[in-house]
Amino acid sequence: MKLIKYIIASFISILLITSCSDFLDKEPDTELDIDMVFENKTKVEGWLAGVYSGIPNPGSEWLNSHGWEIFGDDLTPSKDWQQWEWKNIPKIFGQWTPNTTWDGGYWHRMPQFIRQAYIFINKVHPLPESDLSQKEVDLMKAECRFLAAYYYWLLASTYGPVPFQPDYITPTDFNLEDLMIGQTPFDEIVAYLDNEMLEASKQLPATYQDVGKYGRVTSIMCLTIRAKMLLFAASPLVNGNEWYVDHLNDKGEELFNTTYQQDKWVKAAEASKLLLDEAEKAGHKLFTVNNTDGTIDPFTSLESMWWTGYYEGNKEILFPYTKKDDYNNFKFYTNKIVTLEFNGGGGLGVYQGLVDAFFSENGLPINDSESGYVETGFSTEKEVRTTAWTGGTGKAGEITSAGTYNMYCKREPRFYTAVSYNGAWYPIANRKYDFFKSGKDNGGTHDAPQNGYLARKKVCPTDNPKTGSWKWRQPFLYRLAASYLDYSEAINEAYNTTDARLDALKYLNMIRERAGVRQYTFDAVSSTDPQYIRVNDNQEAVRNLIRMERRVELCAEGTRWDDIRRWKIAEDLPEMTGDCYGMNKSGATDGEFYKLTVFQTRVWDKKYYWFPIYISTMDNNQNLRQSPFWK
Repeated sequence: MKLIKYIIASFISILLITSCSDFLDKEPDTELDIDMVFENKTKVEGWLAGVYSGIPNPGSEWLNSHGWEIFGDDLTPSKDWQQWEWKNIPKIFGQWTPNTTWDGGYWHRMPQFIRQAYIFINKVHPLPESDLSQKEVDLMKAECRFLAAYYYWLLASTYGPVPFQPDYITPTDFNLEDLMIGQTPFDEIVAYLDNEMLEASKQLPATYQDVGKYGRVTSIMCLTIRAKMLLFAASPLVNGNEWYVDHLNDKGEELFNTTYQQDKWVKAAEASKLLLDEAEKAGHKLFTVNNTDGTIDPFTSLESMWWTGYYEGNKEILFPYTKKDDYNNFKFYTNKIVTLEFNGGGGLGVYQGLVDAFFSENGLPINDSESGYVETGFSTEKEVRTTAWTGGTGKAGEITSAGTYNMYCKREPRFYTAVSYNGAWYPIANRKYDFFKSGKDNGGTHDAPQNGYLARKKVCPTDNPKTGSWKWRQPFLYRLAASYLDYSEAINEAYNTTDARLDALKYLNMIRERAGVRQYTFDAVSSTDPQYIRVNDNQEAVRNLIRMERRVELCAEGTRWDDIRRWKIAEDLPEMTGDCYGMNKSGATDGEFYKLTVFQTRVWDKKYYWFPIYISTMDNNQNLRQSPFWK
């Protein structure tokens, strides 16, 4: 119980890292002072909490610090927010050099947490007189084993090959260049981390019965990151990518595998399936809320998932985040998605490309001739569906009212719970959003919808920044639906067989069922049932289905950036490489506003697939090689 208090109180954790480093700064009796730390149970727990504090924050950090949601083509913040230290905004406009700062700071931060983890593993021991048993010590060591591997993976997934010296404890807090060695090939790093995560998973429980230990590393968390790492490692960016031929380290070794290896997909599929099997045994399942007739209510399920805790029934959470101050960070996050009437900064929108990616009500893409999608004009009647959700018009079951722009009518539930458009319901104000020029929600400043949209996903309808009233949230990094999609992708790529594709569709359809859209089938007979959509039984067709599903199911969750990178598709996405469209924020009438308009132009270069190493870092260690295509 005491340890989790440290983990939850992140500011204490950070202070503890500093206090621990006080011991490290002492010469020449540094080792003696470290030994003193590990003779005190409270300090042991504090040190471990410090190791945990390196876990990335899925709230504000993923948005305005780390930038994962900005770098992709999901969320688009107001460009002028960079004056408030949104340092990642200029990067999407091509203002990115090896000297550009990045608040994520993995190159400098992660090695310090890795070092703390290795010291803990090396020094911790039972303290029977303080009720710190061997069993508890073994669990703590396994937690640190995973966390060190996880932090190394964060480095590798960001920079590619990095200097890699596992289990080595440097004399002082260090940066990677302090090792004074060159980079290790990417596949070698992945292979080592793969084993570390798997072995750690074998030593840890799948869940903790003690609520006070919620947030401690579990076997499920280990297997989740391992599966995602192996999926990345099997993907086109690092599996047979000829771009990186002759990208060598200081020893003349190829840093990336430029020869395609099919077995990487097999390993990824096996890792994902192991995770799903173990997660199911541990009671993990998709979060759903039912209608009174027993059917799934997709609207309420999709919306409520973000503020329903694990112990309140949300067993979809695989990797929780439990720092206490993340409540404030999440509050900041949502505060940037509400409008000026309620003291917010309503400049965080979504790209038109994401709006268009959501399926129609019948589960077909909007460009399918059978989708029923109508882009222009206005509806003549309200649309009603079976749901208790009131987020459409303020009335249960009423999704859109008459007079709604047709582009936003008869769309799937995920669209309505992820995007706020002009005319969408603004619950806390008890009215519709007004994004027209000089309207209630468009003051024409940086704190206004920049392209006629605001992000809605993860925003609680009762949140009120004007009164400081906020719905509690249980932040998490990864959830089961994402792992279903990971497995579907991996099994489809690993085995080009009908059985493999059927397995992929099984998990894809579980997600679509929760989302309230029709499921897929290869069977001609079943396709006559209006509940199904018949699709082609081939690898490419299923690959496209999976990618479309990931685009909408996981939007605004920080995963799109990695998908774009690992699939090596940024050059094919208009909103990553040039003009970005939305509605016309300068329009004061229907005819002016509802007109696709360029609101910003992005710049892309293939060197952006990996972060650059700072010039000063390169100068400090001549054995390093700059990330591909950076100069």
